[in-house]
Amino acid sequence: MRSTSAATALAVLFGSAALSVSAAGTASAASVTVSSPGGIVADAALQRVFVSDRANGRILASDYNGTLVGLNVGFGDVSDLAVSDDGATLYAALQDTHEIVALDAATLQVKARYSVATGTGPRHLAFTSGKVWFTYGDQWDSSLGSVDPAVDPASGTDPVALGQLPGDVSINDPGLLDADPSSPGVLAVGETGLSSDSMAVLDVSGGTAQTLAFYNGDYRLNSGIHDVDVVPGAQELLVNGTMRDAYVTGVGFKEVGVYPGGQSADIAPNGLVAQVDGTKIAVFEPNAVRPLRTYTAGTGDTAGLTWAPDSSRIFALVAAGSGYTLKTFTDPTKNVPTLTVNAPTSAPRAKKLTVTGKISATVALPAGVKLAVTRTDVESPSGKALAAVTVKADGTYSFTDTPPAGGTVTYKVAYAGDAAHTAVAASDKVAVSRAATTLSLNNNGKLYNYGADVKFTAHLGTTYKNRTVEIWADPFGGDKPKKLIKTGKVNSSGNIGAWVDMTRDTTVTAVFAGDGRYAPKTVKATAYARVKISTTVSKHYKTAKIGSTTYSWFHKNTDPLLTTSMTYYPGRQQRFDLQVYYQGSWYSADSEYFPVGSNGKSAVSLGAPGESGVKARMRSVYVNGSSGDSVNSTTYGAWKYLYFSN
Repeated sequence: MRSTSAATALAVLFGSAALSVSAAGTASAASVTVSSPGGIVADAALQRVFVSDRANGRILASDYNGTLVGLNVGFGDVSDLAVSDDGATLYAALQDTHEIVALDAATLQVKARYSVATGTGPRHLAFTSGKVWFTYGDQWDSSLGSVDPAVDPASGTDPVALGQLPGDVSINDPGLLDADPSSPGVLAVGETGLSSDSMAVLDVSGGTAQTLAFYNGDYRLNSGIHDVDVVPGAQELLVNGTMRDAYVTGVGFKEVGVYPGGQSADIAPNGLVAQVDGTKIAVFEPNAVRPLRTYTAGTGDTAGLTWAPDSSRIFALVAAGSGYTLKTFTDPTKNVPTLTVNAPTSAPRAKKLTVTGKISATVALPAGVKLAVTRTDVESPSGKALAAVTVKADGTYSFTDTPPAGGTVTYKVAYAGDAAHTAVAASDKVAVSRAATTLSLNNNGKLYNYGADVKFTAHLGTTYKNRTVEIWADPFGGDKPKKLIKTGKVNSSGNIGAWVDMTRDTTVTAVFAGDGRYAPKTVKATAYARVKISTTVSKHYKTAKIGSTTYSWFHKNTDPLLTTSMTYYPGRQQRFDLQVYYQGSWYSADSEYFPVGSNGKSAVSLGAPGESGVKARMRSVYVNGSSGDSVNSTTYGAWKYLYFSN
């Protein structure tokens, strides 16, 4: 028996037909992301934004916050989108199947399909006078068509009409289209090829398209066209987001102004211009030369943008990673002021200081603007409100303050904004002086036996309010981190103590965090710990004293076994020292390193001398830095005495 997975079934479905997914709201609050942007359009009735992904054949819907609320897939190359005047229907241009698809804007379910049968196209869309207008064709043979959704195909009348470009208009390549609800029946067409920059304005309110103005491009006006917009309330087109070209019916076009910079734009119903300029989006009032507001869209290019029909915000597809993400930019009519704060770099505590600054805006601020001032310091970590400061006529301001606490003092100045300006805030920091206190820690440099419990005592001198000291222990070796072992207030004598189990060399740190009048203080003491060493002797036949020294007695041909126990550490070795007694003195015979096992044992077999009367002694040694590590201090084990008899 063979079976197919649900994932495989979905893949087949996605590849063969459109799947409609609509969510009123999702817990994940997914964003709208596309890999190859097509069209972008906003719907006033539903407060939705629709975006097409050409490479993946998807149409996506978001709310006005940019959150994904709907998805339909399987369309192929969706080159452009348009929405009906009532916001109920979304239209999509499908180049692969040469169709225009009508979708329910609320659900993204397909309502109707219109075959345009052009061979190439449809490419660009616009909706005006109750019809969907589209361009089609190739570089040398392009034209204009329309779909009338009011016509029922069952009536015998084709709702699709081709070849509607007037005879006196010549547009190469499938031209760009734009229409504006404030000028019903007015349709702008712009040539996108490299051969010219032709453009036209058509009246499509009647049965056939009529030419209002035509410019047979010779690059006198536009130097190529890649964006065209109908200007609300004026007989003008905005070309490439910069050139304002006015037209006179039956006469033609002439340049009447420019917006600085920019590559493309969209115009709000109230006339505001949102212009793409590199990584920024600039908002201009009609015919202005300075932007009202500028947004930083991201670090990459912006592939398309559109206004909300109520002019309240801008939606843009901004480069993000390998694709584009829909972003929302609010308060486009509010100018962003520039606010500076300049405080002294340093100042003495409890002495008056002066803070200055300036607020400015490209749109005039109201007279007598007041700025809120907040001081943040160690005694007011959440900030303390100071008296508001009034801005002078030239935008400058100043205020004085006497900082009661030392350390880093931050002065934050904020403007709450108004009907024409956004809120803005800025800050600056002052290093305010503090007195020095004393802090000491005992036991520095002392050496202790392994496992000794040692009390480290910190002594804190005069402070203002804070009498808390932290004590940290940092054992040598990378396997044990620094650890807080005590925190608390010192006693009436200024002392606080903490116990340390000295199993390794250890750096102990005492920390006073400071307060409003005394600076922070940190002191360190490093104490040292020996390792634990012991050695057992075996294979001897007795123990007996020679003089006052106890020896282990061996037969002259017996190999002594000497087993050392030493505190374990990865890679550790013991140094095995051997000496022989000759004519009243001990002489070193050998020193050699042997590994210590993970059980802390190191056994060494000493070769028998083969003759009697030999006295020897050995000891095990841990040598800091030479025994494989440096976490303990050099430690010498006790001598073990050996005597070889007959």
